[in-house]
Amino acid sequence: MQREARRCLSESTTSEMATAPRRSLQAIAALVVLLAPAALAQRQPPPPPSSATLPLGVARPGCRDSCGNITIPYPFGIGAGCYRDDGTGGFQLLCDDSRSPPRLTVYGYDHQLAGLSLVDGEARAYLNATRECFNSTGGYVGGRPGAYMSLGGSPGASPFFFSPAKNRLVAIGCPNLGYFVDDKGYYVSGCMSVCRPSQYNIPGQGSCTGVGCCQSAIPPAVYFYEPHQINFQQGQGDPAFASNVTTCHYVFLVETEWFSYSDRVFLNRTDDFDVPVVLDWGIRNAGNCSAAKRNMTDYACRSANSDCVTSTNGAGYRCNCSKGYEGNPYLDGGCRDIDECRRPDKYPCYGDCTNLPGNYTCKCRPGTDGDAYQQNGCRPKDKFTLALKVVTGVSVGVFLSVFMCFWLYLGLQKRKLIRTKQRFFEQNGGVILQQQMRSYSSAGAGAGGFKIFSEEELEKATNSFAADRVLGRGGHGVVYRGVLEDKTVVAIKRSKMMEEAQTKEFAREMLILSQINHRNVVKLLGCCLEVEVPMLVYEFVSNGTLYHYIHDKDLKADITLDTRLRIAAESAEALGYMHSSASPPILHGDVKTANILLDDKLTAKVSDFGASKLAPADEAEIATLVQGTCGYLDPEYLMTCQLTDKSDVYSFGVVLLELLTRKKALYFDGPEEDRSLVSCFMTAMKAGRHEELLDSQVRNEMRAEVLEEIAHLVMRCLNMSGEERPTMKEAAERLEKLRRYQQHPWAQADGNLEERQTLLPMEQRDLPSMIRQQDVLDLEEGSTYTYSL
Repeated sequence: MQREARRCLSESTTSEMATAPRRSLQAIAALVVLLAPAALAQRQPPPPPSSATLPLGVARPGCRDSCGNITIPYPFGIGAGCYRDDGTGGFQLLCDDSRSPPRLTVYGYDHQLAGLSLVDGEARAYLNATRECFNSTGGYVGGRPGAYMSLGGSPGASPFFFSPAKNRLVAIGCPNLGYFVDDKGYYVSGCMSVCRPSQYNIPGQGSCTGVGCCQSAIPPAVYFYEPHQINFQQGQGDPAFASNVTTCHYVFLVETEWFSYSDRVFLNRTDDFDVPVVLDWGIRNAGNCSAAKRNMTDYACRSANSDCVTSTNGAGYRCNCSKGYEGNPYLDGGCRDIDECRRPDKYPCYGDCTNLPGNYTCKCRPGTDGDAYQQNGCRPKDKFTLALKVVTGVSVGVFLSVFMCFWLYLGLQKRKLIRTKQRFFEQNGGVILQQQMRSYSSAGAGAGGFKIFSEEELEKATNSFAADRVLGRGGHGVVYRGVLEDKTVVAIKRSKMMEEAQTKEFAREMLILSQINHRNVVKLLGCCLEVEVPMLVYEFVSNGTLYHYIHDKDLKADITLDTRLRIAAESAEALGYMHSSASPPILHGDVKTANILLDDKLTAKVSDFGASKLAPADEAEIATLVQGTCGYLDPEYLMTCQLTDKSDVYSFGVVLLELLTRKKALYFDGPEEDRSLVSCFMTAMKAGRHEELLDSQVRNEMRAEVLEEIAHLVMRCLNMSGEERPTMKEAAERLEKLRRYQQHPWAQADGNLEERQTLLPMEQRDLPSMIRQQDVLDLEEGSTYTYSL
């Protein structure tokens, strides 16, 4: 019922006036034909092998071995006792000699076969292409109903499956959505074909890539095929579907090597044609070779010189003759030795050939030596005196002794290096990381593309960590630019040292950090663990750091207010994602402009998780040694050693100040009391002169109400009490609203107070109560402060 309902839905979509009744299983013979009249693109399939070209003994004794020019090898057969009867069906064939040529079909299914291959485990049949035609207004005017083909009521009910390697689904015509469903009416595979106007043709569009023709692969173990098409009515949907509409649309399953597409031939075609389809067959009453061999009575590989091959398309197995043998492995004694000496074209020998069971030898004739398997490989023997042999033997012995000593030394050094790398790998949690990656993969989550690199791979990528590949140096190590073998450009961080306590959690943290998938977070691609201090591999971000972009005197260019607000909003959004969406939550611990990278479009990407911590699910804060960069450190964190998400909020507030003022977090070009940017800003806020600290370009572009709101946001972020600070998610939303307001044309016009209040709702706040000068800490520029209670 479900399949019938789906069929009716498909037909009502493609045509409002016509329906195509479902054909019964017994009517498949009318849809599957042996020969393809007017074959597609005037191509003919390769002829099936005749019985004269195959070795004798392909069928059981006394059984018919052909139908017309089609050879019928056992386990297939015609008549009682001539086919394999294992309860699955499908091996019994019928031959109708009253037709010309004779018609070979599968008993019980009436599938007509055009060829059977014993070696490849394949059969060939034909399907008619489904056709639907429409008039100029898009109304259905007729066609050829879709032929469905069932290879069994369930997997294993017959030996046949559609070959996923040698078939593909093709849809032709414009616009056309072609697909096919299984016996339950569920979608299996399909594709969309749309045309472009003739004057805008794309070079190479005739290669069936979606313009006029599309194709899709099919999955394995498919035993049912029912095609459908969906036509897009004119005037409905995207106008792109209405270009160069064709009269007729086709969909069909076809042999990949047989089909070739040409738009000149097919776009205006309106006739019917048939196409070949390849079927994989096998013994299906056992899941694989191991299961089949447990029941030797029913085991299909009867010949002594045969091998079992597990099926790659669905459950089951096939039999092949062993190397050096040919014939039918399904028959007792069916695989016979190949006399290679009688087939010099396939088994070359330019000397004396001797046939062996399953093999052959070829030796040079007396008086010559060399390689008799190669042409001109045998040459007359050279005279070699005893003295020369002794001298040569001694020389070779001495050389081999020296070589063996050298080789042994190299081997010992190599083993020592391997052991050292293995020790580092285990010490850095490599075994745990591999187990976690496998558990992620088995759970269907994947490992996010995370990879464990070898030291050799990263040395090759960085030209042995050459100095000209250095991107930057920091408190945690050196970052190099690297190019992997697949030409991917990456950033490789080579750390200086790592504490033992960090080593224990390194593997778990790396795998979790690799799961971060956010456009504003630098992606962790992998790590190298076979060195003393692990190396990390990140995606490469081309435009340097935000610190460099703001403060580099050589790049002292104008930065629009919109760009600054966008960078701030993107950075806040990334931190908010790590705080609230990552599982477990991730606290950065070292937010600063030097750890925010910019790509070629000045998109912000938060990086450097050297001080990051994974927050346990049941804890809101983490007790740790104080780590971070002076000028950005949360004063509450300094006093309590408790790292929280609000510590990142404080550091982000300093970053926001840097963006707005283009001043460093700590600087020494003024009085001692003004060395801290936070201190200066709070003092200026208290005096109502904070606008003077802003960069001149910001003062010129920023409206007064936006200045008031952003100053309020900065002060909330820099609040001495972490509980009073906003969350990063709240800060990101607020910055995005300010940015949209600044861009909105209402914000550029005067006299629109009501509109401005709608766009930018104000919050109640008491700025003086938020400013406590004695709470501001003044630290030295650029240093990393570590404090322990």
